[in-house]
Amino acid sequence: MKRIFFVEDDLSLINGLSFAIRKQGYEVDVARTSVEAANLWKQDRYDLVILDVSLPDGSGYDLCKRIRQTSRIPIIFLTAADEETDIIMGLDIGADDYITKPFQLGVFLSRINALLRRCENFTQLNTELKSNGITVHLLRHEVYKGDIPIDLTAGEYKLLCLFMENPNIALSSEQILSRLWDSEGNYINTSTLTVYIRRLRTKIEDNPDCPQKIITLRRVGYKWNVIA
Repeated sequence: MKRIFFVEDDLSLINGLSFAIRKQGYEVDVARTSVEAANLWKQDRYDLVILDVSLPDGSGYDLCKRIRQTSRIPIIFLTAADEETDIIMGLDIGADDYITKPFQLGVFLSRINALLRRCENFTQLNTELKSNGITVHLLRHEVYKGDIPIDLTAGEYKLLCLFMENPNIALSSEQILSRLWDSEGNYINTSTLTVYIRRLRTKIEDNPDCPQKIITLRRVGYKWNVIA
């Protein structure tokens, strides 16, 4: 049975969402503060974390950073903040999804189910992706350009893996957003994706101003161009 770690200080929200999550067949452990979360957290005990950004004694962002120091467990932020800068920061420090309040219960549960399914499928893939001089060690979450390690944010890493798993295939912006962030909530747009593409190109392309690996297809989207 999948176990979910839920960090939220709103008691009414805790009661309602915990009941709904358990109805889905998952177990739930709840913490209402950063201190309580730190005391309860055990790396190998949970399959997914749901974090409220605003906690009585700190920030969910800080808790996310601490978790990411030792674990690649999927993390969903649950918050009333819907500014694009807040969303990008949350994804950059390691979150896998971002749900803004108020939200529909069905959408919330579908996000959980989709993220858990995606993580299961991810573990069944090859342990290494390699093309165009870029190597991704999936189990170690490491990326190399030749022999040089590349430091990517969580969003950049997921984007790179998506491209490398679909070589020479045209991907529309909508397909990319749907695969990466379950974008039916419409909180990630094509402008944000453009920023991620630009950042990723600066790290993996020999000449970011004339990209050869991530190609823009006019009026279509993007493609991971495998260079012979």
